[in-house]
Amino acid sequence: MPSSKRARKGTSRDATAQATRDAILKAATKVFAQHGFAGGSVEKISQAARTYDRMIYYYFGSKEGLFVAVLEGVYQRMDDAESAIAFDLSRPMDALTAVIRFVHGYYRRHPEFVTLINTENLHKGRHIAKSKRAREYSSKAVSIIEAILAKGVEQKVFRQGISAREVYLLITASGYFYTSNQYTLSSFLGEDLDSPAQRGRWEAFVIDSVLRIVRK
Repeated sequence: MPSSKRARKGTSRDATAQATRDAILKAATKVFAQHGFAGGSVEKISQAARTYDRMIYYYFGSKEGLFVAVLEGVYQRMDDAESAIAFDLSRPMDALTAVIRFVHGYYRRHPEFVTLINTENLHKGRHIAKSKRAREYSSKAVSIIEAILAKGVEQKVFRQGISAREVYLLITASGYFYTSNQYTLSSFLGEDLDSPAQRGRWEAFVIDSVLRIVRK
């Protein structure tokens, strides 16, 4: 067989393999988000992906390996979305506000992200702890906030000594907790916390709180 034909055949096989792997990941994300790790069986995932159980083991080694890949995928997509935002460092207060709005908006638009993280927290993070890439995602987010804070200090609008890590935790906690607990909190408070008006109030309050903390 001519080398050009072998190359085309190899490329075709690679594309098919990647498509199968992507289909499994997409199906697994939905199944794990709906049924959790325990209820998200290999059989359900293979049926949703229209493939075979053995292909899951071939590409991911185990159900746990697939779950880790799903967690890495949802973190990667959030990281990519955040990295695509053009933060104007010359306006640090506006840039920090944009970070807060992005995080709160992302949780709202991607409930599967919150559900999967809830599931992993129930397992005390033992699956994501096996990921070699987990630290990459938070480090990028912290570095963005660090750059914004440094610019604010340079312009003498932010206080010195503010930890980017703590600001990151505050922003993510305020968005994650509100979204993951919106239904129970709505019952307790007698308000629909998922309404645009209530979400807007909370986001504005968080922005004001964070800016009060960092402002000089």
